Amino acid sequence: MTLALGCIADDYTGASDLANTLTRAGLRTVQTIGVPAADLALPEVDAVVVSLKSRSIEAGLAVTRSRAAEKWLRGRGAAHILFKICSTFDSTDAGNIGPVMDALRADSGDPIVVVTPAFPETGRTVYQGNLFVGSVPLNESPLKDHPLNPMHDSNLVRVLARQSGMKVGLVDLATLSRGVEAVRAKLADLAAKGIGAAIIDAVFDRDLETIGRVALDHRVSVGASGIGLGLARALVAGGTVKADAASALPDAAVGGPAACLAGSCSQATLQQIANAEQVMPVLHLDPERVVTGKDEAQRALAWAKDRIGDGPILIASSATPDEVAGLQSRHGRDAAGHAIEQAMADIAEGLVQAGVRRLVVAGGETSGAAVDRLRIPGFLVGAEIAAGVPVLRAVGMTSGDMLLALKSGNFGGPEFFSDALALMR
Repeated sequence: MTLALGCIADDYTGASDLANTLTRAGLRTVQTIGVPAADLALPEVDAVVVSLKSRSIEAGLAVTRSRAAEKWLRGRGAAHILFKICSTFDSTDAGNIGPVMDALRADSGDPIVVVTPAFPETGRTVYQGNLFVGSVPLNESPLKDHPLNPMHDSNLVRVLARQSGMKVGLVDLATLSRGVEAVRAKLADLAAKGIGAAIIDAVFDRDLETIGRVALDHRVSVGASGIGLGLARALVAGGTVKADAASALPDAAVGGPAACLAGSCSQATLQQIANAEQVMPVLHLDPERVVTGKDEAQRALAWAKDRIGDGPILIASSATPDEVAGLQSRHGRDAAGHAIEQAMADIAEGLVQAGVRRLVVAGGETSGAAVDRLRIPGFLVGAEIAAGVPVLRAVGMTSGDMLLALKSGNFGGPEFFSDALALMR
């Protein structure tokens, strides 16, 4: 297997988003969970997205895991590696985007790294180095209040410079609009001045295609699924990939009980939970009880086992930003987050042991905890439920066939949970 594109994603839902984007663009794509074992059988594919749960861990550990993923991908022939991050650049001044980028750049020998989280299709644009969500800067949007990685500065040149050991520059929209050669000349000029990374503006879908062509000049790039789309289109346009790749997901139904888990505290997920209450039983966990012991997870499993035979159910640990802030102030941010993740992982494991074969998970950290606990080696990418969220079929599981959907908190329409289950047969 020789890969046209290798990708390292810093969380599982973001990896699914990217795998979905690459599949839509015509690349045969597999998403793995962690660096694959040497004996994991994979079909013939154009791209592999290695999913890491590295967005919010200690920076040195994120670097180590990312380097291991890069080594595996390079060993399968990948000439270009995309380090996939969140389209809201979720990170803090301690990392992890900057440290991982620095390490991958050093390993690659690239003089400068192209960076953009822009994805206009989903309302994420970058102008003059500032990240916008819809019509407002990130720091003025509801997305600024991530419980683990709040983002209160929309200027990505400043944000990345505070994390990286390199100088950070900007390729503005005016330069980008003049085309590939203008961008190449600007990057060369920045590199000659000792600048090791460049934020690139992108406002329109066509901007991603220009960025993708330029990025392929290099061995590493950094960005969200938008740059993945640009890379995929450049690979197809250049003839490296033949764009007739159908979904790798077999059409056979899985059947069995279905369940949903929601750990995200985003406004989108909170509304989706409220809508789900009209069509399925919903249990709201008590976050305080989750943090102080395991009784709440056991209560949730007992509640679920009484109901999954009658139809889908939803279990939610989601809370409002004020409730989250109160919980963190009482127990500490890391301790509270870890306790809730582990409780949701306990519940996911218990649900699968009880026969659930179709599982929908909302929230990046929750998805990571659940998939880790279930020890799923990888996924084949299927139909798109919502922008950035595909149906996934587990591969390499000893317990049998299983379908999942892993959703970033802000993704999906108001009826996301019903929409997902309708496609997960």
